Amino acid sequence: MAERERSIHEMLKDTPSMNDSCDAVHTGTEGGSLGMMGISGSASSHIIGTGIPLSTSASLPLRNHSAPTTPMSPISPQASNGFLTSADGSSSLIRTSASKIDSIKNWSISTYKCTRQIMLEKLGKSQRTVDSELEAQIEQLRETQRKYLSILRLTRAFSSHFQHVVVSQQSLADAFADLAQKNPELQKEFICNSETQRNLTKNGELLLNALNFFISSVNTLCNKTIDDTLLTIRQYETARIEFDAYRMDLENTKPEITQAAASLEETQRSYAHHKDQYEKLRGDVAIKMQFLDENRIKVMHKQLILLHNAIAAYFSGNAMALESTLKQFNIKLKSPNNITGSWLEQ
Repeated sequence: MAERERSIHEMLKDTPSMNDSCDAVHTGTEGGSLGMMGISGSASSHIIGTGIPLSTSASLPLRNHSAPTTPMSPISPQASNGFLTSADGSSSLIRTSASKIDSIKNWSISTYKCTRQIMLEKLGKSQRTVDSELEAQIEQLRETQRKYLSILRLTRAFSSHFQHVVVSQQSLADAFADLAQKNPELQKEFICNSETQRNLTKNGELLLNALNFFISSVNTLCNKTIDDTLLTIRQYETARIEFDAYRMDLENTKPEITQAAASLEETQRSYAHHKDQYEKLRGDVAIKMQFLDENRIKVMHKQLILLHNAIAAYFSGNAMALESTLKQFNIKLKSPNNITGSWLEQ
């Protein structure tokens, strides 16, 4: 029995220390495992050997370093600065949105007032500001544009038809020249007709150049010069409607005694602004119409002389007068019989 007891004590001595069991107990947290592995084997054996249980005070504190704690303290300066920056951006966005909303609001109010003014004018329930002399000039300008556009349309049709005539004359001249080569007995007559058609083709090409120059100049006058003035006139008419709308608002608010002073001042300010804009555009329209009338007379005087001289010279058979007319107006002469040489000749 004594030998058996000694062998048991020796076996107990050979057993591993309890540090492994301590490690197994505290492997759940990083701090626990590191702390228990830092305990020496003697200290651990001493605690276990004394039979004193491991208390919270005797063990190392357990912490979970994988999940940082959230501080409950007030906002740090960095976070505070970040918040202020975000607030500044939000306030800037709010100001931009507010300005857009204000612009939409002002546009809606102005559109409503102008639409109401137009309807009241058509129903005869509102008086409109009338400048009799200027409106008569505007109506005359629009009538002039309509007549010039009619002339332009007819001249284009005439040029198109005449171009077909010139092409037919050129084909006829080629046909006569071909027959002159194949019919010796009528060669003289075919050559004579061929030369006549070629001369008519040449003069017809010169007349087409004059017609195209006339069409280009009248088109620029109608669709660019006059249209530019009419655009200013449309702006003037819009300003007149706005002026009458705000004038009517001011007239309707004056009799009201209970009207707030700030609202009345705002109405007067809007009326003065639209009045200044209306008078400015009226002056611009008067100046543009004066310059347009001078330019129109000068351009049409030149183009009408060109058209008359070119047509008269062509149908009278005066080729020299036709060429001199085109040279007088600096129109480049293009002879239809000039055949472009080969690239070796060039």
